[in-house]
Amino acid sequence: MTDRGNTDRVPQDGSRRQVPWIWWLLLVALVIWNLVAFLASGPDRLELSYSDFLDQVRSDNVASVQIAGSSITGVLREPIPAPPTPGVTTTTAVDAARSTFGEFSTRFPEAIGDPDLLPLLEAHGVEVVVEAPPNQFFAVFLANVLPLVLLVGLLWWLGKRSLAGQMEMFNFGRSKARTYTTERPDVTFDDVAGADEAKEDLRQVVEFLRDPEKYRRLGARLPRGFLLVGPPGTGKTLLARAVAGEAAVPFLFISASEFVEMFVGVGASRVRDLFAQAKKQAPSIVFIDELDAVGRRRGAGVGTVNDEREQTLNQLLTEMDGFDERDNIVVLAATNRPDVLDPALLRPGRFDRQIVVPMPDREAREQILRIHTKKMRLSDQVDLAGLAAETVGMSGADLANLANEAALQAAVRGAEAVEPVDFDRALDKILLGGERHTVMHPDDRRIVAYHEGGHTVVAWFSPEADPVSKVTIVPHGRALGVTAQLPEEDRYNYSRSYLLTRLAVMLGGRTAEEVVFDEVTTGAESDLVEATKLARRMVTRWGMGAFGPVALSTDEEQPFLGYELAHPSEVSDATQAEIDRNVHELIEGQHAAARSLIDAHREQLDRLAEALLDHETVHREELTRILGPRPEGSGRP
Repeated sequence: MTDRGNTDRVPQDGSRRQVPWIWWLLLVALVIWNLVAFLASGPDRLELSYSDFLDQVRSDNVASVQIAGSSITGVLREPIPAPPTPGVTTTTAVDAARSTFGEFSTRFPEAIGDPDLLPLLEAHGVEVVVEAPPNQFFAVFLANVLPLVLLVGLLWWLGKRSLAGQMEMFNFGRSKARTYTTERPDVTFDDVAGADEAKEDLRQVVEFLRDPEKYRRLGARLPRGFLLVGPPGTGKTLLARAVAGEAAVPFLFISASEFVEMFVGVGASRVRDLFAQAKKQAPSIVFIDELDAVGRRRGAGVGTVNDEREQTLNQLLTEMDGFDERDNIVVLAATNRPDVLDPALLRPGRFDRQIVVPMPDREAREQILRIHTKKMRLSDQVDLAGLAAETVGMSGADLANLANEAALQAAVRGAEAVEPVDFDRALDKILLGGERHTVMHPDDRRIVAYHEGGHTVVAWFSPEADPVSKVTIVPHGRALGVTAQLPEEDRYNYSRSYLLTRLAVMLGGRTAEEVVFDEVTTGAESDLVEATKLARRMVTRWGMGAFGPVALSTDEEQPFLGYELAHPSEVSDATQAEIDRNVHELIEGQHAAARSLIDAHREQLDRLAEALLDHETVHREELTRILGPRPEGSGRP
C-alpha cells in the first residue's frame, strides 16, 4: 500500500521562530550612530594647534573664522601643505592637491582664556562669526545612555528566556500530539492500494464521523478503538491518515513512545491532555502509533505497578473507558506486535476491533507500483505487471523504495526515461545489496563460483524449489556471491517437502565445495545458520520432526514481553537433547540429498562455474542453456 503526495499539514499550535526585538533595537542604534557620525564629518580640514593658528593670523593668511564654543574653524587666504607623513610621498598632481588644505580647524583654550584673540583678529582684518555652541544632548545620549539601555534590554530578554525555560518544566504533562487542521489531508482511500478489506472496515469509521445520528437512531454504538495490525511497511499509518482525509475531521497524531519521560506521572498526564484536546475538537480522530511502546502486558517486569510505563497504560485504559456516549471520538492505533499487548487493551469497549493490514498480493503490488510511478517518466518497455510478479513478499514501503531507486538509477545514467534495466538494478540492490567491486584472488573466485553453482544446481533439479532467476559471483552487500530465487506466486502455507528442499538448497553451496575441492571454507556460515534455524522451527514449532504434531517451543518469535528475565524452559533436558538430535538428522539428510544431486549433475556444475568465471552473472535464459530444462513437476507441489 502506498500514498500519493502525502504532504503533512502544519500543526495548529506551530509557530515560527522570530528575531528578538533587542537585536532589532541594536541594529537601529548602530545605523543611527553611523548616520550621525557621517553628518558630523564635514569637508576635509587641516587640524592646527592653537599656536599655529595664531601664527597664521599674524602672517595675514587667515581670511575668516567661525567661533562656536571652544571650536574654531576658518578659511585660509593661501592653502598650506599638510604636515608630511613619514614614509609617504606625493607622486602626482592629484596627490599634491589632496595634500593641501584651504580650511582649518582648532580648539580654543576655554580653561585659561585668551583676551588678546579678538583684538588680534581685528588688527589683521579677519572676519569673525560667532555661533551658539552645538547641542550635545544627542551625542551624550548615544555615548552614555544608549549602552545602558541596551544592557538593560539584554538582561530583560535573557531573564524572559530563563523564565520561559522554567515554565517549560511545568509543561511536561502537556501532550505532544500533532494536530492537523480540519482541511482534507492529501491522502484518501483512493491513494491506498492493496488493503481493500482494511479500507472497508475503516469506511465505517468515516460514515460514523460524518453522520453519527444515523447509527444512534438504530441504537448502534461504534467501537471505541480500532487496532491496525500488520508487518512493518504495510501502510498502517497511511490508512489512519486516509481515514482523517475521508472524514475531514481534526486528526491528532502521536507516537506512544512520546508519552513516557524520565519523570513518573508525566506519561499519564500527557494521556489526559491528549484526550482533553480530542474532546474539545470532537468529532476527531486520535491515532497512536507503535502502541506496544506503552501497551505491553502489566506485571511482567521487575518493576512495580507504579512505574512510569504502567501508569501511562492505566491512564490510557481509564480514558478509553471514560468516553461519553456522545463524544464523537475514534481512537486508532497501530502495532507490529499485538501478541505483547495487555489483555485489558483488547477487551470490548477499548480496542475491541482488530484490522489486519497484510502484505500486498500480486494484484495489489501492481496497483501500488502504478501509484508510485504515476509521476515518473517510464519507458514503454517497463512492465509493471511483470515487476509485481517478481516482487513477492515486498511491502508497500519496499515497493515505494524500489520505484524511487529505479528513478535514481536512471538519473545516474543520464537517461530520459526509466527503463526496465533500472528496475532490475534497483531490485538487485534492494534484495541482494549494493555491488562491491572487490578484487578477489583467482582461487577465491573459483571457490565462490562453485559454491553459488552448487546452490543453483540443487535448486534447478529440485521440483519443489523456487525457480532461480539469476546467479552471480559479483559481491553484493556482505556476500561474495548470490543465487537469487524468485517465487512464481504468493505462498501462504509451506509444505514439509518444500521446506526440506529449502534446506537442501541452503546446503548446496557447502556440498559443492566438498565435492569439487574435497575441502570446506567459511563462506557457508550464513547458509548453515539459516539452515539450522529452519530445521529447529520445523521440529519445535511446526510438528515436522520426529515428535509429531507437538509444539515444543512457543517463545522463539515472541520475546518474553521485552524483559531479559530467566524463565523456566518449556522442555526437559532429555527432550532438548532429542530436539538437537532430530535437527541434526534433518540437516544431514538434506546434506546427503544435495550431494546426490551434485554428483549426478557434476558436468552441468562445471559448465555453470566456468560461465560464472567468464561472465560473473548468469540469468535464467542462459541457465536453461547450460543446465537444460527443469524436471517435470517443477514449481509449487
